[in-house]
Amino acid sequence: MAEEQAQAQPQLALERIYVKDMSLEVPGASVFTKEWNPELDINLSSNAEKLDDDHYQIILTVSVTAKNAEEAAFIAEVHQAGIFLLKDIPEDQIGQILGAYCPNVLFPYAREIISDIVTRGSFPQLLLAPVNFDQAYAQSQQQAQVDAQGNA
Repeated sequence: MAEEQAQAQPQLALERIYVKDMSLEVPGASVFTKEWNPELDINLSSNAEKLDDDHYQIILTVSVTAKNAEEAAFIAEVHQAGIFLLKDIPEDQIGQILGAYCPNVLFPYAREIISDIVTRGSFPQLLLAPVNFDQAYAQSQQQAQVDAQGNA
């Protein structure tokens, strides 16, 4: 029994990364005839789905809506996915890994795709700023505690 526990080393690995979905919508061509001074609305979210005892699919969704002169210029969205192996990870660490570490690994790929599809749509290059997923996860956990206390 002691030998089994000694051999059960935690394992964390990215086994596959892929684009689950991506889209670019340009509602009207008149946006190309106006001076380019966009207002950007950027939304990020992630979702974890347990595939089996050791594998999780994480989907990081990045949506960017650009308005120019109060008119929708484009809507770009990517669902960047990864399959992660989490084996013999302590239960108290899984939430942090799924909610912060995995989205952090996926973000550079999603950022590149957003930049690529926006450029292919004939718009200036769009480079999203880095995101601190650890801080975002900590804030969501604090908010969940506040909500739980408010409902108690």
